Amino acid sequence: MIEFKNVSMQFSDDRYAVQSVDLEIQKGEFFVLIGPSGSGKTTTLKMINRLISSTEGEIYIKGRTISDYDIYELRWDIGYVLQQIALFPHMTIEENIAVVPELKQWKRTETNQRVDELMFMVGLEPTTYRHRKPAELSGGQQQRVGVARALAADPEIVLMDEPFSALDPLTREKLQDDLLELQRRIQKTIVFVTHDMQEAMKLGDRICVMNEGKVVQVGRPEELIQHPVNPFVREFVSGAARHVDHQAFELTTISQPMPQEDLLGDEVVSIHATLEEVLSRLVEHEELVVEKDGERIGLITRQAVIQYLAGTSAERGETHE
Repeated sequence: MIEFKNVSMQFSDDRYAVQSVDLEIQKGEFFVLIGPSGSGKTTTLKMINRLISSTEGEIYIKGRTISDYDIYELRWDIGYVLQQIALFPHMTIEENIAVVPELKQWKRTETNQRVDELMFMVGLEPTTYRHRKPAELSGGQQQRVGVARALAADPEIVLMDEPFSALDPLTREKLQDDLLELQRRIQKTIVFVTHDMQEAMKLGDRICVMNEGKVVQVGRPEELIQHPVNPFVREFVSGAARHVDHQAFELTTISQPMPQEDLLGDEVVSIHATLEEVLSRLVEHEELVVEKDGERIGLITRQAVIQYLAGTSAERGETHE
């Protein structure tokens, strides 16, 4: 869907914001870019819709270089959600969501139907919120409108630049959950920037760790935790796992109970397995059957373990700024 081939963005003084990036983001994938401040993650994101131009290499969308697309059509066809939300303050919620469909000259009836559909989708009752102005909404509600606006023209790709980082922790967690549920239903290709490891682990199908303008490692959350390529990745990515109380880890707390007859033919792990053992096995398998005293009692998935790690990190108040 999106491919970077040896892409760099160089300043005039020979410094690089991004250097020699090679990436391939799959259709329908939730792909997270993470790294410390100045790592190049936001620059990488903004090069996709040409808000920032690369100075070397090529970026492709569906096999075509982005320079082949009309720049306005490219941006209209890619949803974009910012940390600052950036709703038009003088417009109603309905008018904010309808901006791109109107630019694309949709019929009014079609636009109205899409606004209703999206407001329901992001949890805002149209009859209640349609005619309100952004200032009348909470920060979390405004960000929901921002997501709805990004989806208005039904783009295949959505770019999200630290969209929840300015929100309070409870609102942020709720919007993360809602975004995951929304993604299960609409299956967009989402490229998401964050500096928060907990958020990256919770949301990402794959995570790209960046540092000093370069891609350091790309992989599924459990791969990065279990097999960091260097000390930087180990320090930055596996903090959540490193501080987990491994003695308190019990598969019974995160496995899904199921009848024994429904658990045949899968890889088996003992109820007494350590967290490290489970992570190691889940690198190779999507799910594992939990066995106790020779009886198969439940199922453990990658997502369940990742959510456990992220939740443990959140309880300890750990983030990576």
